[in-house]
Amino acid sequence: MTGTRDDRFLGGRLVLRQPAAGYRAGADAVMLAAACPAQGGQRVIELGCGAGAALLCLASRVPGLALTGIERHPGMADLARHNAAANGVAARILAADIAALPAGLRAESFDHVIANPPFFAAGTAAPDPARAAARHEDTPLEAWIDAGLRRLVPGGMLTLIHRAEALDRILAALAGRAGAAAILPLAARRGRDAGRVIIGARKGSRGPLRLLSPLVLHQNEAHAADGEDLTPAAQAILRAGAAIDLGSQDSGDRLVRI
Repeated sequence: MTGTRDDRFLGGRLVLRQPAAGYRAGADAVMLAAACPAQGGQRVIELGCGAGAALLCLASRVPGLALTGIERHPGMADLARHNAAANGVAARILAADIAALPAGLRAESFDHVIANPPFFAAGTAAPDPARAAARHEDTPLEAWIDAGLRRLVPGGMLTLIHRAEALDRILAALAGRAGAAAILPLAARRGRDAGRVIIGARKGSRGPLRLLSPLVLHQNEAHAADGEDLTPAAQAILRAGAAIDLGSQDSGDRLVRI
């Protein structure tokens, strides 16, 4: 892919090549990776992996994972392969559409599925094809969730990040198929509505849903000046590679520094 730039993640521990113009992964990918409770030796697949940011952030925190990424845009899949190799991570990246997965992959099962599905179901698509594919929902959100649940072993975990307004659709798609869901609202600043949610749910579980206290990303009540004003919790996740523990009942124990 022509027109690329190198972006640093996790305080510079990862350097990822991404398009210079168009879609580039950012904080959402890092948050998604932080919320995946994978352990060494387990199998993880990301649906719509883009240039590999979430997979590689997860690999940085948890060694010994068997990683697979699915990305339908061939140029982005190539970047994901480059980024995995450049950062010394063994990852299988397949150029495929989640709506038509290869037969061989449909025969596989995974301990964890992670995904950051496109956010926008309406509106004008971006002129850049990769950006449009990453942001605009031409494959329904429900199809993403169905594909993820089908790839999980019984008791496997599905972890998603999406806009807060899509929460009703997500819960409806999980109903009867995955439970013990934990919902973490992400608010840009104190007193603001959550713009994003992270959802973790276990396939086949009938456990109760839990709505966790919000994770606030920025210290100040408003953006006052140039420069970073992340809260300590957000700083730990985005810069130091801490995990987000969706299983904790106590918001004070939610962050685990790795």
